[in-house]
Amino acid sequence: MIVKDNISLKYNKLTPEEENVIVNKMTEPQFSGQYDDFFQEGTYVCRRCNTPLYRSTAKFHSGCGWPSFDQEIGRAVKRIADGDGVRIEIRCAACGAHLGHVFLGEGFTEKNTRHCVNSLSLKFIPKK
Repeated sequence: MIVKDNISLKYNKLTPEEENVIVNKMTEPQFSGQYDDFFQEGTYVCRRCNTPLYRSTAKFHSGCGWPSFDQEIGRAVKRIADGDGVRIEIRCAACGAHLGHVFLGEGFTEKNTRHCVNSLSLKFIPKK
């Protein structure tokens, strides 16, 4: 548990693979994630803290091997300059979990934005 802005955040227990991606900022192997080719209605939440991050309506098939979204929910995703000096890292704004990277100007959707997210950083909640 961590306290942020006087609010206690309880984290979900992570597998070693999930911790490598979420905490150690690793990347799951391309085309290996359960949500890469997954298109059901619902919401994708942070695997670490359950904060809603993306709606299924923002998901699209980019062919890159990881789930792709062109818009986050509100201010749920924080953008940070990556250590490589080239890419933009994306993290859960609530708990800081590493999600992946965001790319601009590729032309996949009208929003011209691709959030390239590790499946291990997400949990899917189906629409009821």
